[in-house]
Amino acid sequence: MTADPTTPVTAADAEGVFSPVPFDPELAAALELVAELMPPVGTPLAEVREAVNAHGLSVEALSRGGAFEVEDRAVPGPAGAPDVSLLICRPAGLEGSRPAVYYTHGGGMMFGNNRLGMDMMLEWAAELGLVVVSVEYRLAPEHPHPAPVEDCYAGLVWTAAHAAELGIDPERIVIAGVSAGGGLTAALALLARDRGGPALLGQMLLGPMLDDRNDTVSAHQMAGLGVWDRAANEAGWTALLGRARGGPDVSPYAAPARATDLSDLPAAFIDVGSAETFRDEDISYAGRLWQAGGKAELHVWPGGFHGFDGLAPQAQLSQDAGAPRLRWLRRILNA
Repeated sequence: MTADPTTPVTAADAEGVFSPVPFDPELAAALELVAELMPPVGTPLAEVREAVNAHGLSVEALSRGGAFEVEDRAVPGPAGAPDVSLLICRPAGLEGSRPAVYYTHGGGMMFGNNRLGMDMMLEWAAELGLVVVSVEYRLAPEHPHPAPVEDCYAGLVWTAAHAAELGIDPERIVIAGVSAGGGLTAALALLARDRGGPALLGQMLLGPMLDDRNDTVSAHQMAGLGVWDRAANEAGWTALLGRARGGPDVSPYAAPARATDLSDLPAAFIDVGSAETFRDEDISYAGRLWQAGGKAELHVWPGGFHGFDGLAPQAQLSQDAGAPRLRWLRRILNA
């Protein structure tokens, strides 16, 4: 159905008014294969977690044939909370200090661990000589907000304080995250600014989950399609926030789209697919960073579904998406 251009259309009207954005043909074929491997709707959360964790990299795989020294370390968590587990991967034979990426995994706030998505982080590290620190945070709904973001912040504070021990240049720390981890990464930038925390060189937000209101045009437009649709998004935000989801009192440290002040934040790299739930909230966030006088680079990949580059890494669009990330990292780290 085509919308009448003379009639205002709200997000709430979008479902059934705007046609869905078509998937890139190569990605659409990959999505059919991905769908066969995904747990069916209604699978118990414990089983979903087990299936997701099965895709995490082993220590042997993380070491990349001895190219990286791999360490799991428990560090102090938030006050009164358990320790936080950090996965630390350093180039073998590291001498002096190197830039670092502090990474926050995805998983809809409900699943995943600090090995999920590390293949991409290690590709960056191998190319640019980086130390990677990946944080494992407590998961919702057992641990609602603020547990996940406070775990991530505690790990970041420890990492910055122990930079010399880890071979990290404390003035060249970039935070990065995918999906829910992208939202947590944006929240980390806000927390570090507001608490006078670690100085951050940049924030890389890949398909970030930013807005609990779940009511953009793209959220309605892509309902029932792709990997993480509006219903899944509602489940994730409800797990994190409970009845507060969508209400007036949600903290920006839970949903960064709620922040009213986006000034004085580290330079941002944001990318998202055009055919996914998070498209409009991510584009809006980039625009608001610019409006606040900040630095941001935005990429919207035509026909990309949520997480397309990780689920279909050999697709041409996935290859195209990877190159600007490396260029941005190289540019910001060498500035």
